[in-house]
Amino acid sequence: MSIILKAENISKQYRLGVVGTGTISHDINRWWAGIRGKEDPYLKVGSENDRSTKADSDYVWALQDINFEVRKGEVLGIIGKNGAGKSTLLKILSKVTIPTTGVIKTKGRIASLLEVGTGFHPELTGRENIYLNGAILGMTKAEIRTKEAEIIEFSGCERYVDTPVKRYSSGMRVRLAFAVAAFLEPDILVIDEVLAVGDAEFQKKAIGKMQDISKGDGRTVLFVSHNMGVIQSLCDETILLHNGRFVEKGKTEHVINTYLKQNIGNDAVFNFDIPKNNNIQAYATKLTIVDLNGNLMSEIPIGKPWKVKIHFTVCQEINNLIIGLGMTDMLNAPIRTSWTPSNNLTPGEYIAEFVEDSVVFNHGRYKLKIGISKGFHSIQYLDENVYITISEVVYKQDKTVLTNGNGVFSNQMKMNVYKT
Repeated sequence: MSIILKAENISKQYRLGVVGTGTISHDINRWWAGIRGKEDPYLKVGSENDRSTKADSDYVWALQDINFEVRKGEVLGIIGKNGAGKSTLLKILSKVTIPTTGVIKTKGRIASLLEVGTGFHPELTGRENIYLNGAILGMTKAEIRTKEAEIIEFSGCERYVDTPVKRYSSGMRVRLAFAVAAFLEPDILVIDEVLAVGDAEFQKKAIGKMQDISKGDGRTVLFVSHNMGVIQSLCDETILLHNGRFVEKGKTEHVINTYLKQNIGNDAVFNFDIPKNNNIQAYATKLTIVDLNGNLMSEIPIGKPWKVKIHFTVCQEINNLIIGLGMTDMLNAPIRTSWTPSNNLTPGEYIAEFVEDSVVFNHGRYKLKIGISKGFHSIQYLDENVYITISEVVYKQDKTVLTNGNGVFSNQMKMNVYKT
């Protein structure tokens, strides 16, 4: 299949805090370097694009040395943390901004949907904005007219199509904007995280349309999203960016796994303070979430086996000690609780393991509650501040989906307590 888009050594540098280079001296230095045929002196400086750290330079590389190719008819996902450079890359591909270095080579017309209502005039009606937006995308009035009815029907805004766009909700704007971009038949459709604004019904319709665009019409889609479930279902290949740098391009499932491993840290390991109560007989010190091979998991894919390890300290000999692991939704509605058998333990460090064959909850955030008690009534320790994420990714094994994530529980968690 032929190459329709090629990015060669794409980099984008910004000066922090101001527009442009910021000083006349910098402009003169750049001009003088250009006159002598020298490289821009400020391309040699600049810090990495890490939004969580303090800047050590006035210049930052939003993107640095990005290289990839896209085949005709491919749906390519682009993922990464906030600030990784995804939107900057799409703006360069869409020619909204130019790269500091490098070149983009494309064949055919590009349509972009980067922000809700981009290119829409609030005082014009929805119908008038269809023609305005279509003209911006390079279509003739006759071409737009042939697609007008389909665009309006797909957007679901027919009742308000002759109402000024300033009275539209953000969801209605994104419906109309996506419909225009999708039906005006660009060779390459570039989409940022705008579908998150639409409701579930429209997201499903839009995803189906993107599949039709690529598989039925043979057109190319570049799609940025934080929704790993959509990326997994829509994209055969995906690019991962990190702090403005290219990490890898490959099969979507493999790249998503790499991305999830980047997030390992506080979301997989929870440390607890030592209780000030000197009379307490046992307390938890740490909780970790791992797979069956012991690898930390910041997000737990639907269908994947998982293990919760609760590290706890026994201060003095205790009989009938029970470790409980509860799970609730974010509104504290109980979902389930698992308990270890009662144990008679001597002082020391212990681990209680809770193992489950596969996660079968719907994706989203949940709370874990840890309880240590003497029997079922004498509570020694309680912590309710552990939050976990069930990923939208569906874990596959031997190409068989283990679960559809419909919220039905699998086998009870297996429990084990041992001394470290």
